[in-house]
Amino acid sequence: MKYVELSGDEGEEAGFIDPRPYLERLPAIAAELPPGARAFATDPGHYDFGGRRCVKDLRPSRVRRGGGGDVEIRFRHNCFKHDEDLLVRYTGVSRFQSDVLGSCDPASLGEVILDEILPGPAGCTHELACRPGTLVVACRDLVAEWIPADCPDAVPRA
Repeated sequence: MKYVELSGDEGEEAGFIDPRPYLERLPAIAAELPPGARAFATDPGHYDFGGRRCVKDLRPSRVRRGGGGDVEIRFRHNCFKHDEDLLVRYTGVSRFQSDVLGSCDPASLGEVILDEILPGPAGCTHELACRPGTLVVACRDLVAEWIPADCPDAVPRA
């Protein structure tokens, strides 16, 4: 990650995460992001740790590759925090790199700690820090869609 600050061991639940350096930089780089990436990165709930649409604590659950360099990743909700899954569709993927100790399956990445979307040479990059690995996607653009999830054990919220 270039701006989001992460500290502590990757496997530790405790640790320090701070999106503020990225959020402070985001207004200056948002115009350079493709439209879908910009909408997702600047969504007010994206980095609201207590919000239902924060990416923290989601889990990559399914990766599908399509034609033309497209990739789709479904992130499963955490019933204690979310009531929706997140589906991210990446178009024109030029790089897809999953670094997980002992596996190349993105579903084994564990929970998302935080992510960062930055302008790239041909669109943008989306980097996700997870427990215990990382995922980086370089693409032309991405579209994020929140999808209702069946969450019978959800904790009621006020």
